[in-house]
Amino acid sequence: MKKLFTVIALVLLFAAPVFANGAQESANKVYKVAANAEWPPFEFVDESGEIVGFEMDLVRAIGKAMNVEIEIQNVAWDGIFAGLQTGMYDAVASGVTVTEERKESMDFTTPFVTLDQAILVKVGGPEYKNEKDLAGKKVGVQNGTTGHFAVQDAGIKDIKNFDNIPDAVLDLANGNIDAVVCDSLVANDYVLTNDQFKGTLVVTGHLENTDVEDIAMCTTKGNPFLQILEEGYQKCLADGTVDALKAKYNIL
Repeated sequence: MKKLFTVIALVLLFAAPVFANGAQESANKVYKVAANAEWPPFEFVDESGEIVGFEMDLVRAIGKAMNVEIEIQNVAWDGIFAGLQTGMYDAVASGVTVTEERKESMDFTTPFVTLDQAILVKVGGPEYKNEKDLAGKKVGVQNGTTGHFAVQDAGIKDIKNFDNIPDAVLDLANGNIDAVVCDSLVANDYVLTNDQFKGTLVVTGHLENTDVEDIAMCTTKGNPFLQILEEGYQKCLADGTVDALKAKYNIL
């Protein structure tokens, strides 16, 4: 019996530093959140080079509410989900639409915004109301987005793919394409608040072949970081932070 107590004491003695290191590692954990910072008002780079926007401010508020450190990484949209699956970051917060297909490989927070796919055109030009009006037109989209897929599903043949929405919008303003299809909140931001395009571009319609989309943050399946994001979001919702951020970024 004395030997047994001695063995247990030795095990606990050697295990203690391990437990301590584990607790310290958890406390020092820096959670990495990926965003494609080219989607105002959700995420964009301001004049000082800082990644800002509704979703970025919300991520930071969640980190503060949960007392965890979160690092935001600006990455290209193409491959953002592959990077999530390979562990390059812990979550994606980048205007991500919740879909049944994505639910198969990802977990989502409670959606915080709903939107649809808007048609953006130049002021004074044809006012395209829906996908039928876009038949035979050159339509710009960001590659791999729900807008891109919706335009394809509508049978539109002349699609110009861009790596990001700002390039698509600029091409539209320069008269190289007839319209841009993108998330409605993003389109409205270019029309209402972007000094470069305000008064130049206008939203004239929406795609009818798509449902209203729920936007949320996502992690890989079973990632415990989802619980931190969800609990933090609920705290920010309860204390009025979410509503204040929506007002700040003109999200109705």
